[in-house]
Amino acid sequence: MAFGSSLLVKVRRFAAGIDVSPQAVRLVVLSQRVPVGGPVRIEYLAAVPLAAGAMAGVEIVDRVAVIRALRDVFAELPRSCASSSLRCAMALPASATLMSSLPLARLGGVSDVSDVSGVTPASGASLAALESAVLSEAERIAGIERHALAVDWFIDRSPRRADCVTIAAATRQHLEARIECAAAAGVTLTAIDGEPHAALRALVHTAALELEPHEPYAAIWVGADGVYGWRIAGEAVAGEMHYPAPEHEDLADALRDLVDGGALGCALLGGELDLLDGVGFSVADFGDVLGCTVLPFECVAMGDCARPLSAELLREPNCVVAFGLALRGVME
Repeated sequence: MAFGSSLLVKVRRFAAGIDVSPQAVRLVVLSQRVPVGGPVRIEYLAAVPLAAGAMAGVEIVDRVAVIRALRDVFAELPRSCASSSLRCAMALPASATLMSSLPLARLGGVSDVSDVSGVTPASGASLAALESAVLSEAERIAGIERHALAVDWFIDRSPRRADCVTIAAATRQHLEARIECAAAAGVTLTAIDGEPHAALRALVHTAALELEPHEPYAAIWVGADGVYGWRIAGEAVAGEMHYPAPEHEDLADALRDLVDGGALGCALLGGELDLLDGVGFSVADFGDVLGCTVLPFECVAMGDCARPLSAELLREPNCVVAFGLALRGVME
């Protein structure tokens, strides 16, 4: 029995995060011991430049170039990571995903929301009605028919708020293009996530390691779709922002709105920081506007490395999305 237990603690779950951006394809592979959990370990990092014009917004224009880059970024993957059980996730740009969150009771066609829990005899009918209502809402927010959409949703039963449904809808062709490119490169995707959500997951993980418990902070991600920010207080999202947006004159205005007159202990910053040049902003400007210290995201601060890895990639803030994707895989 003791021998079996010693084997269990040596089993690790491996997961890969693949970030396909207009500039490069990036890969982060993490592992975590199971079933006891514990810190994540960085197994592998790689980045391959993507040919100019291969991407146009959310569209994959040159599939051959993307497939080649995907093959190259996996080419040196250690054998210890390259197994059929490796969970691989890729992200969709925020502009390709539409989000909606509304009270459960507002979804038409759901006559008895109290049964939507999966534990009562009537829940089957209630869930069917809810799913139909969710698809109708997805059609409304996307403006296209449900057969052209990929839809995901969940019920938030937080004790601090009324039951609500969060819905994510994306054009099916965008998902299928990524799945097909990955498959052509010999990679099977097990999950598709939104870029901002993946980045936020990585930044929150950083905060748990680097900051004092319950210290209020801001998580900021810079991507091709703009700058996204979240104000975290008490382990919950207390506010969020996106720039450019009609309600903000400039990025500084958006950041001041995020702070909302409060005080932050720190700001964590990740993503394509070179894109800030286009809006005349710098890392130092974030600190001035937010009134706190700014810490750039770095993989090197996130866990031990299983082997020597690129010092440059370990300190690249633009690995944040790939890291967040891999983090989802090891923690699910």
